[in-house]
Amino acid sequence: MAGLAQSGSNPDVELLYDINGLAKDAPRWFDRVVGFVGEYGLLLAMTLLLVWCWWSVRRRSGISGEEAAGSVAALVWAPLAAGVAVLVNVPIRGFVERPRPFRQHQGLEVLVTGKTDFSFVSDHATIAMALGVGLFVAHRTLGLVGIGLALVEGFCRVYMGVHYPTDVIGGFALGTAVVLLLSPLAMALLTPVTKAVERSPRAGRLVRRRRAVEERDALIPGARKETTGAEERDLAA
Repeated sequence: MAGLAQSGSNPDVELLYDINGLAKDAPRWFDRVVGFVGEYGLLLAMTLLLVWCWWSVRRRSGISGEEAAGSVAALVWAPLAAGVAVLVNVPIRGFVERPRPFRQHQGLEVLVTGKTDFSFVSDHATIAMALGVGLFVAHRTLGLVGIGLALVEGFCRVYMGVHYPTDVIGGFALGTAVVLLLSPLAMALLTPVTKAVERSPRAGRLVRRRRAVEERDALIPGARKETTGAEERDLAA
């Protein structure tokens, strides 16, 4: 399968040349920016978006600990799913053994060096889409932003000359499949953990903001007393 997408008449190759050809006409500084963004910048942006989403779900959690615990569990699952997807990609790359496009085709503008591994599927596209879909499970609006960033990541990888378009599409499919197919099991395991953290006097703020806890305690008879007792026991220990 190493000869996949080698033919110049292949639409995959034609689209590769069309997108990568934009790099030849662009200013050098722009290519350097795209190279950095496609290699590091967008994944960093996805990480910051995850943190923003965590902060947002904490603030909007209100009195419902169930909602907060589920949303935070989904956010924990997003990077875990990205890691699982990358591990799943290891045997896929070994089976397909598709060389990087610049090793098979002449005249490509390669914006980053040192890429000696196989091309299918793209790890960057896999991670970005897994994070984007995971974000969407936790927060619809920010999730759409994350998925948009993942699409930009995929375009950048082809623009940079290091992946075929189908490498990127395969990465998108792999990242999405891992998040959605394993999500029921992951949420069943992670939600009880986040609920336990939410009940902790010290670590509860990781799941819900302090004001939400106070609002809950004000409406639920005896909750404040139980919380205070737990805090006193924790201090005594």
